[in-house]
Formats: sequence, C-alpha cells, structure tokens
Amino acid sequence: MKDERLDARRIAAGLDESVSEAANLARKLGLDPYPVNYWIVDHDEMNELIAYSGFQDRYPHWRWGMAYDRQQKKDQFGMGKAFEIVNNDNPSHAFLQESNTMADQKAVITHVEAHADFFANNSWFGLYSDRGVDGSDPDAAAMLERHGEAIAQYMDDPDIERTEVERLIDAVLCIEDTIDQHRTLAAADSDDADHDLEDIHDRLDQLGLSEDVRQQVFDEEWLEARAAADEAAGIDDPRLDVIAFLRDHGKRFDAEAGKAVDREEWETDVIERLREESYYFAAQKMTKVMNEGWAAYWESLMMGDERFAGTDEFITYADHQARVLGSPGLNPYKLGKELWDHLENTTNRQEVADKLLRVEGITWRNFKETVDFDEIAALLAPDPVIAGVDTERLDELAEMADEGDPRIDAEAVDRAIATRDGELDSDDPEAIDVDRYPWKVLTYEGLAERHFSLAKRQNRGFIKRVDRSELEQLARYMFDDEKYVTVEEAIADVDYSAGWDRMREVRESHNDVTFIDEFLTGEFVLHNNYFTYEYSHAGGEYRVASTAAEDVKTKLLLQFTNFGKPSIAVYDGNFDNKGELLLGHRYNGVALDIGEAKDVLERVFDLWGRPVNLMTIRTEYDDHELEVARRRGREPEGTEVGIRIRFDGTGFEEHNLEPELADAIEASEVDYDTKPDEWLA
Repeated sequence: MKDERLDARRIAAGLDESVSEAANLARKLGLDPYPVNYWIVDHDEMNELIAYSGFQDRYPHWRWGMAYDRQQKKDQFGMGKAFEIVNNDNPSHAFLQESNTMADQKAVITHVEAHADFFANNSWFGLYSDRGVDGSDPDAAAMLERHGEAIAQYMDDPDIERTEVERLIDAVLCIEDTIDQHRTLAAADSDDADHDLEDIHDRLDQLGLSEDVRQQVFDEEWLEARAAADEAAGIDDPRLDVIAFLRDHGKRFDAEAGKAVDREEWETDVIERLREESYYFAAQKMTKVMNEGWAAYWESLMMGDERFAGTDEFITYADHQARVLGSPGLNPYKLGKELWDHLENTTNRQEVADKLLRVEGITWRNFKETVDFDEIAALLAPDPVIAGVDTERLDELAEMADEGDPRIDAEAVDRAIATRDGELDSDDPEAIDVDRYPWKVLTYEGLAERHFSLAKRQNRGFIKRVDRSELEQLARYMFDDEKYVTVEEAIADVDYSAGWDRMREVRESHNDVTFIDEFLTGEFVLHNNYFTYEYSHAGGEYRVASTAAEDVKTKLLLQFTNFGKPSIAVYDGNFDNKGELLLGHRYNGVALDIGEAKDVLERVFDLWGRPVNLMTIRTEYDDHELEVARRRGREPEGTEVGIRIRFDGTGFEEHNLEPELADAIEASEVDYDTKPDEWLA
C-alpha cells in the first residue's frame, strides 16, 4: 500500500507538463476554456467532493453524507470509479484522483479542458447571475461557501432549533428543480415574473425549438387551451418558479397556535440561498448530454487522434474510454459524443456535397450515380505532410510556411527545427519536440484538415449515405454561381474546418432539449441502433416499442424537458378563497407517482403553512378492459381522470378535479404513455 501511494504521488508530480500542453492543444483546436486549477486528491477526498457536487464547502446537511456513502459503495463494489470532477467557475477547479494511472490523468485533463470551454461559452451557463448580460463571471465557490457559513450559523444559533433548520432545508430540496430555468436569476425575481402566453411563446422561440418538438413537448394547442382554461377558471398566469412564490408568500405552521404565522427572517434567507444554488446548478442539468458528449469528443481527439496518450499509455486509455462510453442505460457520454460526431459528419458532408454539386455535370438527381465515392475519399485525405508531421518532415513544412501556407505555424516550425538541430536545448521552454507534440507546428486550419472527420476510415461511407432530399435542399439554396470543371478542383476548395466551426456555434446556444430536437435524425437513430421501450399494461413487462426516429426523439425530449422531472407550477395562492395553495402538474401524458407526490406535498406544507393542493391527471384501467387487452395482445386504452390531492397538515384528501381546472392541465393528443427511468438500452 505504501509503494502504491508513493507511485501515485510520483505520477501526480509529473502532471505539470500534461496540464500545460493539454490547455495549449485545446486552444489550437479552437476551444476557449476558462483557466483550470488542478488539484490532486486521495480516494476519500474525491468522494467528499463528489458528494458536495464538486465544491469543498457546502451547508451542513445529511444529504452530503448520504451522497458520500453512495459513492464510496460504488467504488467499493466496482460500480463506478470517479476519475475526476470539475466545477463551473472562473477559474474552474478540477480534482484528479491520485490513484489514477498517467494515462487516466491525461484523459481526464483533456476531458476537463473541454468542460471548461463549455462552461465558458454556453449561453445557458451564462444565465446564472445575469452573466450573459453584464459579462461578469460566476464565483460559485465563494457563493456556496457564503451560503454554507450562513446556514451553519443558523444551526449553531442557540435561539434556533437545529432540527428546524434541517426540516426547512429538507422541504426546499424536495422542490429544488421547480424554478424557471429558462430565465436569469434576476429576471425571475423581477416584478414581471408572471408570464403570459405571449411570453411563453417568446421563450420557446428563444429555445429554437422546431415545430415538431413544439407539438410533442410544448404542444401549441395545449398552450392556447391552457391559457383559455386559466382565464375561465380565474387563474392568473401560473408561476413556474414555485420556490420564489413560497419564499414570498409562504408562512410557517405554528403547532402551538394551531395556525400559520409569519416566518422568521432566517427562514426566508435559507430558502433564498437554496433557490440561488438551484439556479446555479440548473445549466449543468440542462446540458448534461451536450456537455459530457463535448468533453468526450475532444478528449478522444486529443488522446487518440492527436496522440496525447503516449504509445505505452494508449491501451490503458482505450480501455478507459470504452468503459465510460459502454456503460448501460441512458449514457450521456455515449449519446452526447455520438450526436456531436453526427453533427460534425453531416456538416462536413454538406460542405463536400455543396462543392460537388457545383461541378459541371453533377446534379442532385444524378449525384449518387455520377460521383466516384472512392475517389472522393482519396481526395479528402489530408496532405501527407500534414497527416504525418514528424522530425523528418520539418524541412517540407518550412518550405510550405515560406510559401504562406495557412495550415503551418511558421514560427513554431522554426523552433522545432532549432530544437532538432541542437540550437535549442530540449528543456528550453521555447523548444518543440515535434515527434511528441506534432500539433504544435500546425494552425487551426492545419489541424482541421489533419482530423477531417470524413477522411477517417470509420466515416468513409458517410457521404454515400446522403439522401436525395438533402441534396435537393442544398441545390435549392445554392445561389453562388461558382462552378468547377473537375471534381479535384471542387474538393480542393472544401473548408475542412466547417464541422468544427458549426460545432462551436451549436455549443454556444443549445441545451439538451434543443440539441436532441435538431440533431437526432432518422439517419442517426438507424446507424446507432437506438430504440424506445415502454411498460406493457397487458403483458406486465417492459418491451421494445419503436425504432422510429420520431419516437426515440419524443422519449428523449420527455426525459430531458424540465430536467426529466414533472413540471409543477403555482396556479393559485388563495384557492377557494381560503388561503390554500393550488399547484398544478403540467400534464404531458406521463402520470405522477402519487406516493411520491404526497411526500412532496407534506414538505410544501412546511413552506406554505396552510393546506396545499395538487392538480394532476391519472389514467385508470378497468379490470375487465385489462383482461380483454391481455387476451388480445394489445394495450388497454384507459381513462384519464383529473384529481386534486389536498394535504392539510394532518391527512390527505382526494377530490375529483373541477372541469375548468382539469381543462387547464389536461394532456393534448400527444400521449407519452409510461416513462421508465431509462428510455434507451
């Protein structure tokens, strides 16, 4: 054990060069990450950081101990080793486990640099603290530390019962995702926090949702019907930020007085601090697939394609990535990376097809019969000098640089030659070992050609898969009169950076919902073998439901909309003119777990201090109908019934939902049936 510890510390001590060069390579590849501070921690420290969501200081609460115990057991039983954790901050802080091999350390460092780029450039991360407006950067570590200290002081205050502080935290954590995550924290706090239908449409426009996803997830008729129903029911615009509403209008039930009383100042302060933390962490939840896929993509390119992993480290690294991407269920690393790969390939294919359609004699109608795809693959292969950069090719690179070739970093080539010829010592900061770091002598344009996705063996059939509708659309909007006489001339004009440029554009503006909506295509589903499955009420088991792209997309959108959790809004703060709270489940065909809903209502009562109500819709099945469906091998229809669950602090009541209230939340024609924890296998 002692030898292992010493070996781990030796590896950790040798990471300075890898950290520095990974950051340099990331920037050469067009990334623009926050600076990252790296810390080496032991096994227990890593588990503590994971429990604290990547930070060292949080408020005192039992949830952290539970999270620590869960992670410790995962390690102990081989269910998931933590290699690193990185937080969204400027600078970002990344924690590496000292027991990692050097190959693993390099892998997580390249992975972290991509995460830091995503944090710095994705607009959804910019919503926190209005960073997208005034250009300021998050100081999350300081914010969380302040919150931790303040809440700890309340717990230590002799005039405040510690159990009361813990009870309040428990209540807020039960509804921590009931915020308006599509707005900045400041905007959600404004006087105009109630949104009318027009504002909802505006926010959907900002999300960039297609008509397809609008109908499936934010059905237009449902929105309009809900607005009309709200008006008929006398309901103001539902408040999406439930926590803020409870903060502003909630009370505390005083058992001795037998009634609701005003909260103490410390209670409101705790609620607001936890709400701010929910807004901070919202972007990470909204972009899990994009962010992890982005990091996996660039890690793979740097470690494998650009040989950042040494020859003796590559097998270890390949096993590392295979285990990460191969974990079962809805794997955000795998789904995200495959979607980024698909986006890059389709963008590059459009770039190549655009050039080929300008060749005399090639049209969208005869494209597949006229184009020699083997010839195209050969023409797209990178220049041998660019692809095979090493010491022996430095003189060729120098000649290309002298001719003004934009793919070559002339100054870096001069330093590499000086290093080769002994004019620079190998330990000189200006020295370049081109055999070890060939990317240093290339520019962004050179690296884009060196790693052009359609020239890679695994993607060589991608151009041939282009369908006529895509070609016709390209031809339809081809306004440029430029024409080529030969295919060679056309391919020579291909912009090798098109895919990467488009990926960075998407990285800036999308979240998981819009990312999946726009880029999960039929071609993607077919070639990556995705399908949906659902629970069969007739058979009493889960079964494959569909391999259609539209169905896969629907299920995934459902999984990621509102963090994959039921959408709950405040419909009335004075229900039935009795000061009761009326919450509504914005029903999309997926029923609530009534048992869990009741547990949450008990916690909401602690924040409201008066009776609380929850509207929802459930599907009821007649026993005879179930039996007939089972015999005939079909699914029962079921009947959707609106209900209102009421909790008064002592017990639950269930009421039929008034028709006008049922209309306010009822499902559209889109029915998602049941939702297992994971849609993909």
